[in-house]
Amino acid sequence: MGRSLSVAAAVAAVVLVCLSGLCRGERLGARECEDLGFTGLALCSDCNALSEFVKDQELVEDCRKCCTEDSDDSISKLTFSGAIIEVCMRKLVFYPEVVGFLEEDKDDFPYVEARYSYGSPPKLIMLDDKGEHKETIRIDNWKREHIRQFLKEKVKLVKSDS
Repeated sequence: MGRSLSVAAAVAAVVLVCLSGLCRGERLGARECEDLGFTGLALCSDCNALSEFVKDQELVEDCRKCCTEDSDDSISKLTFSGAIIEVCMRKLVFYPEVVGFLEEDKDDFPYVEARYSYGSPPKLIMLDDKGEHKETIRIDNWKREHIRQFLKEKVKLVKSDS
């Protein structure tokens, strides 16, 4: 009797997990994605790129739950005109990779601005050619070289005609 009760409980747990969408690979909502740090990582090709840099399979799976399929190859080449690295000055001590980038690498990226905002986790705010906010990407666990590589690939300066 005790064994069949524990088997029934296990089956019920699996059914609940599947009903919640996790068995089907269902997408997470915007709020859950933001809580996971995938606010602006919209394209699934970005998750593929992430998997090349970060070998944490759970993180990549979370990314895939928050991305949208690339509908066109040109979309996967999405670029931005500038970026802001926003972080709380008091929290910087917890993010040595971000500190390393800001202190040693930021000057190599003239289109990247550092902004200190109280309570803000480290994130990249991606800008369009008008300097308007387009996407936000949390970089809490990124390595310094990943920040460099991402900016090299995703930020392209647009020459104005004025």
